[in-house]
Parts: sequence; C-alpha cells; structure tokens
Amino acid sequence: MEKLLLIIESPGKREKITKYCKDLGIDAVVKASVGHIRELGDSGEDSRGFDIHGSKVVSNWEVSKDKKKNLSAIKQEMKGRRVVLATDGDREGESIAWHLTEELKLKNPDRVVYQEITKDAIQKALANPRKLDVDLVGAALGRAHLDKMVGYSGTKRIVWALDIGAKSMGRVQSSALWLLASLELRIRAFKPEDYFTLSATYPEGFKALYRASKAGSQDTEAAVSEEQEAKESESDRITDPKIAAQIVSEAQSKPHKIVKVESQQATLNAPAPFTTSSLQQAAGALLKLAPERTMELAQVLYEQGMITYMRTDSVALSASFCEAALAYLQQTDPTNVPAKTAKHKSKDGAQEAHEAIRPTDCAMTAEKAQSLAEAPFQKLKGNGKAEAIKLYDLIWRRAIATQAAPALIAKTKVLLQSGTTNWEARGQVLTFPGYTKYWNNLSGDSVLPAVKEGQMMTSVKVQADKKRTSPPGRFSEPRLIQEMEKKGIGRPSTYASTVKTLKDRNYVQVEKGKLVVTPTGMELMSFLDAVIPDLVRPKFTAQMESQLDQIASGKLDWQTFLVDFYNQTFAPSLDKAESVIAQLKLQRKATAAK
Repeated sequence: MEKLLLIIESPGKREKITKYCKDLGIDAVVKASVGHIRELGDSGEDSRGFDIHGSKVVSNWEVSKDKKKNLSAIKQEMKGRRVVLATDGDREGESIAWHLTEELKLKNPDRVVYQEITKDAIQKALANPRKLDVDLVGAALGRAHLDKMVGYSGTKRIVWALDIGAKSMGRVQSSALWLLASLELRIRAFKPEDYFTLSATYPEGFKALYRASKAGSQDTEAAVSEEQEAKESESDRITDPKIAAQIVSEAQSKPHKIVKVESQQATLNAPAPFTTSSLQQAAGALLKLAPERTMELAQVLYEQGMITYMRTDSVALSASFCEAALAYLQQTDPTNVPAKTAKHKSKDGAQEAHEAIRPTDCAMTAEKAQSLAEAPFQKLKGNGKAEAIKLYDLIWRRAIATQAAPALIAKTKVLLQSGTTNWEARGQVLTFPGYTKYWNNLSGDSVLPAVKEGQMMTSVKVQADKKRTSPPGRFSEPRLIQEMEKKGIGRPSTYASTVKTLKDRNYVQVEKGKLVVTPTGMELMSFLDAVIPDLVRPKFTAQMESQLDQIASGKLDWQTFLVDFYNQTFAPSLDKAESVIAQLKLQRKATAAK
C-alpha cells in the first residue's frame, strides 16, 4: 500500500481528513501548513521584501518565524511517503502549495482540491490529482507583491510622513475607506427638503396613494418583496404645499371611481445560493453577526464537513447537490418539487474556483445538528456552537430554497380617479409558499376587498402628510461589504479582514450598528483623495483585481503587471505625494515660527 503525506492548510480539518483516509484504506499522514508558511521579508526598498530591477522582480521570501517548527515537523514525515498538496483550491491555497513545493524541494508534486470535507470528496480528490496551476500562483504572487508595495511604501512614505496619527494605507483598505469617507461627505453636505405624501382611505377598508399619472406606478418585479414594498409605501411626492392642498381639496369634494382593476398570478423564484458576500450580509441582517465572526463560524462548519468552502463568489451548485436536494424535497415536501429548477448567474468577474456555500448533507437540518458534539466548536469564543448552528441553518435553508418551487402570488392593483386626481391601491396574497417555506423574503399579505371597475366610492379621509427628505444612511458592516463587491473592491477572502482592519486602525467606529468615519480616517482620506486619487478610488482597485484575474487565466504575466504598475502609476504617485507633504511641513514650520 502506497504511503502518503497529505499537506492541508487548516489544522481544524486534520482529524476529519485523517479519519476519511483511514476509512478508505489509505495510509496517509495528514499535516497542516497552518496557512502561509512564507512571507516577503523586510529587506529591499521600504522594507517591502522585494526590489524591481529592470523588468524583473527580485523577491526575498522568508519562512515565517512561527512556522519554522511546523515546517520541520512536515519535513520529518516526508521519508518514505509521496507528498500530496491538499491546500485550499483558491489562489491563496495554490500559492501555499507553491511555497511548500519550494521549501520542501518537491519536483512536480501532486495537487488535489476538494469543495467539501466528506469521504466521497476526499476519495474523488485523491483519485484525480493535478499539477500546480502556475497561473493561479502568479495571481497570488502578484497580489502579495502589490499589497506589500502599496501597504509598505505608501504607509512609510505617505501616511507616516503626514504625521496625523494614521497608521497605514492599503490597496483594498484605502478604497473601502474612500467609500465610507465619500458617503460621510454626502451626509454632511445633505440639505433636507420638505415634501408631501397624499393618501385616501375608503370605508371598504383599504387605502390608496396619490399618483401623478393615470397609469399608476410601474411593476418592476413579479412580486413585491419587503424592500420594494418600502419603496412603494409612499405616494408620488409633491413639493409645493399649495398643489398638495389643491389635490386634497379636489379629492375630498368629488367622488372616487374605480377605473381599472388588474389581477394577475405572479411567480417569484428563490434568490441565489450564498456567496461569501451575501452570506455575510444575511448573517449581519438576521443574526447580527459581524463579518469576521461570520467567517470564523463558517470556518468551523467547513472543517467539520458540514458546508462547502466558505470563500467564494460563485452561485453555482454541483449536480450532485441539486440531485440530493431534489430527493430530499420529494421525500419530505413533495408539493414543493419544481417542474424546473431556477438557474442563477454569477456576477461578472467571479473566480468560480468553488461552488456556492451550501450544506454537504441535505438531511442534516439545524435540528439534527444540535446533537453534534461540543468539542469541534470549543475553539469558538462565547456561545460558539449555538451561533454556528444558527449560521448553518441560514446556509441550509437558503440552499434548499434554491431547489424548491417558485412562490405564487395573487397580485391586485386598483386604479381610481377623483376629478383630475389619480389614486392607486395595491395588494398581494401568497397563494403557494414554494421556496418561501425555507427562505421567506416576501412581505406579509396585503389583502384588498373585492371591487369592480366602474364602482363609485366615497372617501372617508384624504390627507397630505408633510415629510422631510433624509440624508443617505451610513453603511453597516455587511452593507459596506455589499458595496465593496459591487465596486469590485477586494475578493471573498479579504472582505471581512478589510473591515476589521479599518476598525483596528481607528479609521472607523461602529455606532448603533453603523460605520462612522473617525476624524483621523477623514483627514487621511482627504489628503489621499486630493493628492493620489488614482491609488485610493474604487476604480483603481477594481482595475487591479481585473488584472489579477487576467494573470489567473494566463493572459498576463504577474511580473510584467507589477513592473508596469510601479513605473507608470505607483512611483509617480509617491513622488507627487512626497512633494506635497514637504510643502505642508514647510507651511507648518512657518506657521509655528509666527
């Protein structure tokens, strides 16, 4: 029997994978790298660990001090065993495998990847090894050097030189801070305006809203979700109080006639399964979990073989899961089996190295998961197991919902006219719950009475409510991550850590669940955006991510990318910033001398 040395990333997976190898009759020693084993050292310009000589990047990789002992232990297990690299299947996992290859002096090692920690997944992975993906490695190396360049050189020569108490800048963190600071400026510049909303209440038991057009408001979705309902809960706005008063006067003095009744059966499919970003958003909204806590809990669920890999921007689901989910529905909820399962498309630029986040076993409901042993969850602080099970329940319900039948909604729209004024009432009733049995994102029923076209009505009350426009709302942590994803800032593996860095650097503080930029954060971003906007605005970071994607697909060489960026963009930006800082210091000195 062949002997294997299987090197994984996280020690939390070691026990499970060792057991599965033993069950499969595989003689395998499983060792964990515990993440990256090497990092760019502190040599070179600005202590960033590399220099650029002409068209070449000369890197100084060093084994991390806290990984030397572990690396020696891995080397001791190599004798008489074939080394198989089983780190995670994304760019960082591929680069860890490359670093291991370099340090262990491996020649063409076998590389295996898996989406979930189950016996079948491990068996299939070991039966289908491949070689290192040099393009993925290149993308990871490009990212590492780029972040060190912006982070170290930018921090040392710009942030520290400013001497305002700021601690760092970074390719992703600075763009995220720009989003928050620019929003803060819009909030400060906001000037509220008064407006009126108009409504008519009828004795039949429903309320209609004023519409400027006879056609009423336009349908934008098949059914009204809670978010859309909030947008449609107001009438068309009137800003002139005289016009508002005229409309009320006319509607009070003249009868109301139903001119049109529209009824239709609408269908609504489930939302897509979870990506890293959407999971963090849902966990924040429904469980009040910070992004880093969500990922901490998801990591344990993944290590215990309960969910697939939790860092992903793909909404794809494997055929095997879809078949298993269909079988589960046929057995437990046969009326919810769809004629055709809805398909979802990943966003542009999605790496899709992994599936969407889903349970590995459809039959493992949250109720059954409660009986799991406490030990795997003990490394989590606080009430870890309870929070992890709640998060698992979200993942399970969302994934099962994607495979269930659409919801059916009976929609009704009633258009009324009083003199020259137009009014609209809307209702919707859930006639078949479909996927909402597992993931309910619909508002409650809004029932309209039975009315017919031509029917005359007498309004009980017509009123104009004075309101005032509100400034844009500050981002919560999940909402910031949603905006980062929308703008192309960062990747699933960096969302939570970026938000944590902004808090740790005291650039933002959490107040009543919202992110508020501190004076230090505002002062730093004011300078960076004024002097080197190309390095901190979202467009820059999105372009960098796009180029890293090109490297990953083999369309661009990472060293060429890095050298070009340094010569054409970064070095000139540094020079400009240093010149402005020098002038500021002279001004401060002159002011102090007066």
